[in-house]
Amino acid sequence: MAIGDHGFAKLVLEYLQRSMNEQKFSYVPDEQELEKASNGYIMSLIAVMVGLPLPIINLLATLLFYLANRKSTHFVRWHCTQALISQFSLFLVNTVGFWWTISILFRDTVEISNAYIAYIATVILFNIGELVITIYTAIKTRKGEHISWWFYGPLTNLICKS
Repeated sequence: MAIGDHGFAKLVLEYLQRSMNEQKFSYVPDEQELEKASNGYIMSLIAVMVGLPLPIINLLATLLFYLANRKSTHFVRWHCTQALISQFSLFLVNTVGFWWTISILFRDTVEISNAYIAYIATVILFNIGELVITIYTAIKTRKGEHISWWFYGPLTNLICKS
């Protein structure tokens, strides 16, 4: 199969669907819960647009949204927690890349190395993947489907008890 524009997107979506578990809660969330849970993911996307060069902006925006909804229903709290955990790992990856770049720009002794290029390429791919998965999850969550990410979902289950 030739990988064209649509073929590549289809492969990515199939991979994402295999790496995420769609589960059902024991109750059907109402419209307000669906919107709040979906907004937990959307908050990080909006924060990217506002504070792109600073990695802390996404984490703070998601943390504030989590804190505002931590006493909400289990469905909303669970999705806000998953979004927060994913933003924390993204924060760690982006922070290393950010400060490494700053050190290259403002120090005379640090040069661009193959390790730096490889790390920045990895950071870019990680951010693109996070963006795609976040949009996908926000859409599915808004439709009432419970999406559990392959790494963050089980961790969220440990943190967020019903």
